[in-house]
Amino acid sequence: MKFYLMNRRITYVLIVLIFIVHGLLSSSTTLFAARIAKITLKAEEHIRENTPVFISLDSLPVSIKGCSFRLVKIAGSQRIPVPTQIEMGNPAELWWLLPESLHAGEKQVYELTPGKPVDAPSVQIRTDEKTLEIHQTTRKVLSYYHGLLAPPPEKSQLYTRSGFIHPIWSPKGIVLTRIHPGDHIHHLGFWNPWTKAKFEGRKVDFWNLGEGQGTVRFAKFISTTTGPVFGGFEALQQHIDLTAPGDEKVALNEVWEVRVYAQGNRKNGYWMWDFTTTQTCATESPITILKYHYGGFGFRATADWNDKNSHYLTSEGKTRADGNGTRARWCNVFGKTKEGPAGILFLSHPNNHEHPEPMRIWPQGDVYFGFCPVVYGDWEMLPHETYVRRYRVIVYDGTISADEAELFWQSFANPPKIKVTVQPLQ
Repeated sequence: MKFYLMNRRITYVLIVLIFIVHGLLSSSTTLFAARIAKITLKAEEHIRENTPVFISLDSLPVSIKGCSFRLVKIAGSQRIPVPTQIEMGNPAELWWLLPESLHAGEKQVYELTPGKPVDAPSVQIRTDEKTLEIHQTTRKVLSYYHGLLAPPPEKSQLYTRSGFIHPIWSPKGIVLTRIHPGDHIHHLGFWNPWTKAKFEGRKVDFWNLGEGQGTVRFAKFISTTTGPVFGGFEALQQHIDLTAPGDEKVALNEVWEVRVYAQGNRKNGYWMWDFTTTQTCATESPITILKYHYGGFGFRATADWNDKNSHYLTSEGKTRADGNGTRARWCNVFGKTKEGPAGILFLSHPNNHEHPEPMRIWPQGDVYFGFCPVVYGDWEMLPHETYVRRYRVIVYDGTISADEAELFWQSFANPPKIKVTVQPLQ
């Protein structure tokens, strides 16, 4: 009897051991088969930390349907988890932010495996009937006005408008934009109309709303996104000819894509967001944007800034005194506030029309800035063609040197080269 019981116990232990070993072998097999790819980033120029980068997921030997990914940065014997975010599209892309700066000629190496992504503070969206606000954790970054905003009571209702950004907040919460200033009621924080246009034989001004020739209106949201790497929205806006025979007519369709990145370094001293405008003719008629010294995106700064306490500095070293009408890759607009110095750095992408783009800079008085691609010539937009302009915006507290501004631009214009090697562990 004792011998029988002992054999039963031995048999039971052996069965348990078999299951344990089988489990370990299975886990080991899963572990070794889990590595999807090795990812190597190489910089030709110095690249800042927190630079957004991405890879296409189409080339990976896995289906992304119902799958999540875990990315780790390899630093010697360390494996440092990195927050990621998938952007569905054609192709789908995996995004992350560089954990550290990357100097020219240096590499960063990552491993991609299936698994739960790293939890991280997300970029969030809050909406109501008038505005869409983008927050990073508990702090506000910017507000997009999709509802119709009426002008001050004493002004014409022609100044009623939607489809602009205000406020733009610095990380400390300083409001750096202004709307409906007394000298230019039609100025609306950060906005993007054309001033002089020709459509079906008619001249249309979408900028100076008081003329009653044209306006721009929000039409609908195409998408909204939140996540640990970025959040934002796509919105359709319509540039409307108010003088068309019979009734108003949409002349130009425009999609705004605004993407705010989850910035955490530099002691939370800056926000980074991308503004992409995609314009197409709304009819079979072309539209010509006529040569003029302003038009395109405009930025009207806080009323606290004037020519005594604020400055402009361009990539070419131009300032308030000599910058108007010149071309640049970037322009830094900055000044004093009650909370200390702050500013906004505007970066123009190399693929933009007329890059390096001409600029409108007010030589005196309050602060206005805009890249304007039609300062030196007309721009004809044809039916069935697509016209894209991309900008990156750095909103910061404190100061940014010219060297820092150039690094931001290089990171935007020349992101690090990425090599993906499908290399499962054996």
